[in-house]
Amino acid sequence: MKFRGTVFVALFIAAMIPAAGQDQASTPPDEVYTGSFGFGLAVTGGNTDTSSYNLSFDLTRDPKTKNVIKANAFYLRSSTDGESTADNLRLGIRDEYHFSERVFIYGDFGYLRDPFRDITYLLNPQGGLGYKIYNTDAVGLTLSGGGGAVWEKNSDVDVNTSGTLNMGENFTLKLSENATLTQNFAALWKTKDFEDALYHFDIGLAATIIKNIAVKIEFRNDYKNVTPSPDIKNNDTAFITSVQYKF
Repeated sequence: MKFRGTVFVALFIAAMIPAAGQDQASTPPDEVYTGSFGFGLAVTGGNTDTSSYNLSFDLTRDPKTKNVIKANAFYLRSSTDGESTADNLRLGIRDEYHFSERVFIYGDFGYLRDPFRDITYLLNPQGGLGYKIYNTDAVGLTLSGGGGAVWEKNSDVDVNTSGTLNMGENFTLKLSENATLTQNFAALWKTKDFEDALYHFDIGLAATIIKNIAVKIEFRNDYKNVTPSPDIKNNDTAFITSVQYKF
């Protein structure tokens, strides 16, 4: 709890005051490639030995034309007394073609692996239409939706193939020059069985502490209506902290 309290204090201070030596009047030049690498680690010992680490990556290619490409990756692994308790890998790549400042079409490919939910792999290529409700330097809110296909492999059964309907929502709020709040939601419904749905939600706060280095706290929630076994819970949550290098 003391470590988490320190993280919250650092985030609050970074959000309220400008970074050292930062010229708020200047506007940084547009970059074609932007993104970040993140790493978090937690280890406890004593009566119970636990360890957890997470890795994250995101990249955006925006040459300020009509085409924007985004990629992201997230990995979380935890163990207690030497036994794994979480092993989650999520990858995504997205290509957007903008007809205007607000309207775009997209193609997206997502990959999920989660052995503790008996998901050997889940592949979901999709495409659709998006609309930016807010698109300013301070606030961004985007809705998107479309359809595609899904291949889900669980242990001891054949690959489950289906069409999909997909929906996404992305929100960003720049609280100050140094702090940004992000929130994302994604939903996947299988057309063979609309009860078989997968939902993802995350919300996070990142605050720059020194140039290019930020501390981030994040809550992630994944929910699957239909699990391969009654012994597998529908809901998985994670509260993580990490240090990010932004470029």
